[in-house]
Amino acid sequence: MNAVLIALLVLPLLGAALTLAPVFGPEPAAADRRALRLNSVVTGAVFLLTVALAAGFDHDEPARMQATTDVSWIPALNVRLHFGVDGVSLPLIVLTALLTFLCALYSEKRLPGGDARGGTPEGHRPSAKAFVGLFLLLEVGMLATFAVLDLLLFFLAFEIVLIPMYFLIARWGSGAKAPAANRFILYTLLGSAVMLLGFLLIGSKAGTFDMQALAAAHGSGLSHTTQVIAALAIMVGLAVKAPAWPLHSWLPDAHTAAPTVGSVLLAGVLLKMGTYGLVRVLLPVVPDGTATLAPYLGAFAAVGIVYGSLACLALARPGAKGDLKRLIAYSSVGHMGFVLLGIASLTPVGVNGALFANIAHGLITGLLFFVVGALKDRYGTADLDTLAGATGAALYGRAPRIGALLAFAAVASLGLPGLAGFWGELLAMFGAFDPADGLSRPAFVTYMVLAGLGTLLTAAYLLIVVKRVCMGDPKQPAPVDGLADLRPYEAVSWTPLAALTLLAGLWPALLLGLSDPAVKHLLGGG
Repeated sequence: MNAVLIALLVLPLLGAALTLAPVFGPEPAAADRRALRLNSVVTGAVFLLTVALAAGFDHDEPARMQATTDVSWIPALNVRLHFGVDGVSLPLIVLTALLTFLCALYSEKRLPGGDARGGTPEGHRPSAKAFVGLFLLLEVGMLATFAVLDLLLFFLAFEIVLIPMYFLIARWGSGAKAPAANRFILYTLLGSAVMLLGFLLIGSKAGTFDMQALAAAHGSGLSHTTQVIAALAIMVGLAVKAPAWPLHSWLPDAHTAAPTVGSVLLAGVLLKMGTYGLVRVLLPVVPDGTATLAPYLGAFAAVGIVYGSLACLALARPGAKGDLKRLIAYSSVGHMGFVLLGIASLTPVGVNGALFANIAHGLITGLLFFVVGALKDRYGTADLDTLAGATGAALYGRAPRIGALLAFAAVASLGLPGLAGFWGELLAMFGAFDPADGLSRPAFVTYMVLAGLGTLLTAAYLLIVVKRVCMGDPKQPAPVDGLADLRPYEAVSWTPLAALTLLAGLWPALLLGLSDPAVKHLLGGG
């Protein structure tokens, strides 16, 4: 099993290196097609390896780190090449591989900057080889973040992701893509630098960067002051990536400018790297410092839930010129607020809810960005007022399959029971209702009430979006003629996300059975 984990990290790295070799032929169009096909083959193979990893995983012991590799890398710093998976990281690795594969399939027919057949006006887009190389490098960093068990390796994997995503936004994005990419890289690099200071403080005081050894010690050997300082630095760095209010301002611009596949991976995976780090590092390594800061994290989470929902309501109203991609980005601030609230409760129920909400958000928001990206391709804009006009965009009449998928993703996002969005938010609020010992129950109950208000506001803005985009009179003039309904390559890319959203909603034990023992292990330090 350890060979499988190493292979799924090495394979996309080799694929990225292959794009630098002159193996795709001299003719540009043919070379682009071969590069895009390579992207699908490599990411598909990686996804099959994650399925094999999940199939070989011992589901009777999800708290035990499995498929481990542990060899010395930099002896002078006591840094080791240490990898492994447990019930917390395995679902995120599978989600990452799935979303990356679906994005690769989508890009084969709809490369950013091209038309629906993958064609592109000459000179209007960098080569597909560059896109594929950056895309596969991005996959390496995302997968490694969830697999490494050394603090410095975690930092390196965290950083590897930033450069490919920067170029995907800056070179293949649209609109104000350069300022959006610059803000993305500046915010996340600054957050990573602060996080590294926390890692170095822990490593210097504990004498090791090994996450398993630090988790087993559960804070012993680290003074309360050291724990609080380290927890604060790490929490701030990870909160930028989550993103937590008020460190979220890079996100709406990045999503608005990013190409469709960039938005899918940004929302579906990159945001999860921040919340995963909170669970993997803060809870077991510096438990006393985390408990000291948890009320503040809960407060920021509750404010973020309400703030994100109010921002979406403002964008959804007629006349606001609200961009649909920007609206979904602000909705992510609210949804990730539930994840942060569950973590802040420091209870198994809350943390399990946070991890479930992580996966649910990746599936649902990935589907939303795919659908909205397709609407932007067809209409040439994601501006809600332009799409809806005076009577509504009438997708149910003009493109019923796309309209149905948009409505499905919207009701899943608002937390309809029976779909994936319901369980994570419910469990996070349960965790806030009865937080861990030592935390102020009145404060967390207040946070829970604010989160409940956020669910109502979420339902309000998503139903407004569905009404304006899906309903209306199809006989009224539309911004474009002959609106194409769901294309085959779109169906292939989107259907797995819709199916898994339904499966996770109807069978939550599929994820909770994996995460619950691992979460109790992390919280208890056993």
